[in-house]
Amino acid sequence: MREKQLDSLLENIKYEISLLSNSAAFIYQTLNDVSWAGFYLYQDGQLILGPFQGKTACTIIPLNRGVCGACATDQKVYRVANVHNFKDHIACDSATNSEIVLPIIIDQELYGVLDLDSTSFDRFSKSDQLLLEKYIQIIIKHLKRLKGL
Repeated sequence: MREKQLDSLLENIKYEISLLSNSAAFIYQTLNDVSWAGFYLYQDGQLILGPFQGKTACTIIPLNRGVCGACATDQKVYRVANVHNFKDHIACDSATNSEIVLPIIIDQELYGVLDLDSTSFDRFSKSDQLLLEKYIQIIIKHLKRLKGL
């Protein structure tokens, strides 16, 4: 159901920044107990802050640092129950206790990551991950449409 809502929301958007902004807002508004939701985009060998919802955030994340950097480097999902136990965790918001980060890969190239934080420990489940993976596929479909791919 929510997948169809996101798809409908994005289908007439004509600009990448608008697509990512509304995607971040949709995810932030439809998932409970999320303190931050947004995108970091791969550019110049690092992750650059993209559209998001929540408190102010770190603007640049090196690929070898934190959960986002690990996700981008390994190109796999990181679901972290307690970020304080994660090596090289970057505390953009000290109130964050758990995090999920998913890579966004378009045609075998890293586009960026989708990052969600929560003040609760162990907030993100496997079912959340599966839903977010579906959301990413919808977002990729629309990004490709915008790029004419």
